[in-house]
Amino acid sequence: MLALTAASCGGTQQSPSAAPFSIAATATMTPAATDHATPGPTSAVRLAHPGRPYTGAAILAAMRGSTRPGGVPADLETRAVAAAVAERVWSWDGQPWERISAGGACGPSTCTLELAGAPAGGAGADLYLFEVDPGSGRVTSEATDLHGHPGELERQLDALARDLLPQGRLEGMALASARWLPPPDTDRYWLAYRSGGEEGARAVDVLLDAAAGEIVEVRDG
Repeated sequence: MLALTAASCGGTQQSPSAAPFSIAATATMTPAATDHATPGPTSAVRLAHPGRPYTGAAILAAMRGSTRPGGVPADLETRAVAAAVAERVWSWDGQPWERISAGGACGPSTCTLELAGAPAGGAGADLYLFEVDPGSGRVTSEATDLHGHPGELERQLDALARDLLPQGRLEGMALASARWLPPPDTDRYWLAYRSGGEEGARAVDVLLDAAAGEIVEVRDG
């Protein structure tokens, strides 16, 4: 959905490459009591070092250089909005993404701004969705869908989750995706397990604290 352009903290360079980004629909799940097993070792899990990699000037350059159809509305291309967005955007390792894309739209009273980026060697892309009041310049974080962690990390998280949960809890299920949470929830991940792609397949979502070596929550759906 969003075309990606190369960017760094100091600015943005256009690239003809494109890749789709979307916020995954949230399934309705009933929280279940968390099952705990004896915690396993966490030394094999690479811990995150999140940081805010962009200045307001870099975000403004990304908005002005957007190659997405329709681009970013001019009402959003201000230093104040860009600075507020930069304060709310984190990357898993504190480094700028290899590719970044921005897009937005305005309604009668408010606007939405999407910012997405993918790091080199990442499992996927990070997506941030903001609501902006163009009159006051107020920026509110609406949603995140963050997959810009290292690709090999998902194998480590899967192994740790299976070690922590009771034996057989995830039998016949595969890790479909993992998303990381920004500060203050550093090193917490939602792991989505699925038994298959057919309708009615088992679904288990696990909130894992990789630093503490703990299962925080389990949801069956």
